[in-house]
Amino acid sequence: MNAASLRRPLGCLKTALRQARQQTRSYRLSKAQKARPVEPAPKTPQPAFFPIKDKHTPDKFRTGFAVYTTPTTVLPSLKLTHPHLKPPPPDPVAAHHAYQIKKMDPTGARTRLFSKTNPDSARVGDILLVTTKRAAEPFAGVCISIRRRGIESSILLRGQLTRVGVEMWFKVYSRNVTGIEIIKRAKKRARRARLTYMRKPKHDFGSVEQHVREWRRNRNVFASAAGKGKRKQKKRQSEW
Repeated sequence: MNAASLRRPLGCLKTALRQARQQTRSYRLSKAQKARPVEPAPKTPQPAFFPIKDKHTPDKFRTGFAVYTTPTTVLPSLKLTHPHLKPPPPDPVAAHHAYQIKKMDPTGARTRLFSKTNPDSARVGDILLVTTKRAAEPFAGVCISIRRRGIESSILLRGQLTRVGVEMWFKVYSRNVTGIEIIKRAKKRARRARLTYMRKPKHDFGSVEQHVREWRRNRNVFASAAGKGKRKQKKRQSEW
């Protein structure tokens, strides 16, 4: 502490204490910043090698590491030994899907029904009728989504049962699905790939039973007309 600060009146006691604290702090910092001698790192002991005695020849010693020489003979290629094997496809997943589609749809009718290149294919907004093995009656509804995923392709139909909106997914290549028919096509092409807005009451299509009945009536008329034509042709052949 400075002697000059002690001669001042007691009012300057705070200043004297502040200066003393600053001097003490600076002294401690200067002492801590002094370079300390770095102790040398202890020497690591060198690894000792312990020989291993051989069981059969105890007089000889062998090391604990086995050294293998590179083989001189090279295995022949599979192309030479098995020429009948075909090379793997570049995309095995796509090849497997193509094989499954060919197995589940040998005629290719289901693939053409939802193909983008087919102008007469089913599109979003059309009314479809799906017949299955397990269900007693087919399910009809508006197609609001088409998911093209190879063998996992599926469609989403929205209809009504007892005035309640119902949505059902159907696998296109499933064995449970026996038939998919287009009841009525949309008036114009939809601007969206998924018509999820039809779930709102404002845009809900409602029941499609009326369209199904009309389609069945027209189909029966065409079937009866075709049957009459065949009968007339048979009569003419019998007369001749």
